[in-house]
Amino acid sequence: MASYNRVILVGNLTRDPELRYIPSGTAVTELGLAVNDRRKTSSGEWVDETTFVDVTCWARTAEVASEYLNKGSSVLIEGRLKLDTWEKDGKKNSKLRVICDRMQMLGGRGGSGGGGGGGGGGRSSAPQHDESEAPPDDDIPF
Repeated sequence: MASYNRVILVGNLTRDPELRYIPSGTAVTELGLAVNDRRKTSSGEWVDETTFVDVTCWARTAEVASEYLNKGSSVLIEGRLKLDTWEKDGKKNSKLRVICDRMQMLGGRGGSGGGGGGGGGGRSSAPQHDESEAPPDDDIPF
């Protein structure tokens, strides 16, 4: 049976990135992302809905995120879903997160991201980074 695990999200950071290095020296950054959605209810009323997603970035992507992003920054994340499971006090817990493969910063350099670059519709000058050397999932120290 075939399977496919891809996620593309655009949202704003809910907190400043937390950069750290695992014992092998690889950088890892945890991001909190808020993704907003607006939909119409059956009664015709518009409802805003926010989904909060944890994102893990590795290697150079983690360092770039830590250097250029802060709370409120607008960002596009492309990656895959991963289910983390752990046991605490005899209780089994799980959490779905996104492992970032590609990150694109949106908005301008000044401030906290903003809504988009002004100007003539050319390419964005914000750095973009593809993650191709992420360590295996079992190296994540959670």
